[in-house]
Amino acid sequence: MNPRLKALSVHLLTASGAVLAMFAMLAAVTEEWSLMFLWLVVALIVDGIDGPLARKYDTQKNWPTYDGVLMDLIVDYLTYVFIPAFALFKSGLLPGWTGWLAIIVICYGSVVYFADTRMKTKDKSFAGFPACWNMVVLVLFATEPGEMVILLVVILLTVTMFTNLKFIHPTRTKRWHEISLAICIAWIALAGWAAWWDFNEGPVAKWLLVLTSLYLVLAGIVQQMVPEGIRRVR
Repeated sequence: MNPRLKALSVHLLTASGAVLAMFAMLAAVTEEWSLMFLWLVVALIVDGIDGPLARKYDTQKNWPTYDGVLMDLIVDYLTYVFIPAFALFKSGLLPGWTGWLAIIVICYGSVVYFADTRMKTKDKSFAGFPACWNMVVLVLFATEPGEMVILLVVILLTVTMFTNLKFIHPTRTKRWHEISLAICIAWIALAGWAAWWDFNEGPVAKWLLVLTSLYLVLAGIVQQMVPEGIRRVR
C-alpha cells in the first residue's frame, strides 16, 4: 500500500469513531448503559491508535485534504463529552438540579477547552483536565458514589480544565511512558470488563479500576511537583 492510501486509511479509521458514537448514543437512548460504555471503550481504543498511526504515516503530508485533527476533535466531543454527559443525566445518578448543573458544566466547559490552542504542553501532555468524561462517568457508574460526591468531582475536574495542572497523555508523554501506557491499557481492559458484566465486576476489579484512574488523573500533577532530573541527596 502506498503512503497516500495508508494516510487515507488512518483518516477513515478516525472517522469510524463517529459511527461508534452513534451506536453508543442509540444504546444510551434506550438506557442500555453497559452496551453504551462498551461502544465508548471501542471508540477510546480507536482514538488511542489513530494518533500514532497518523504520525507514522504522516497524514498531513500524504493526505492533507482531510484535517485529521479537526476530525478527531469532532469525534472526541461526541464520545468523550456529549454521550457521557447524557448518560450521567439520564441514568439518575444526578437527579434534579444536580443533573442539570452537571450537563451544563460538562458540555459548556468542554467545548471551550477543546477550542483552546494552549491545551497541549511542551511534553505533549495536557494543560488542564482533557475532558475525558467517558472515563470519569464510567468509573462513576462502576462505583456509584453519593450524589454530592459526583457533583463535586464534575465541578472540580471542570475547573481544572482552565488551570495549568498537567495531565499525562498515555501515548505521548515521554516521562514514565512505559508505566503510563501499561496502566492505560489495564484501565481499558478493566473498563471493558466492568461494562461487560453490567457493572457487577466484583470488588477487586472495581478497586483496580479506581486505582488506575487515580494514576491517570494524578501522574501529571506529580510530575509537576517532582521535576525530571531531581536526584535524591544522600
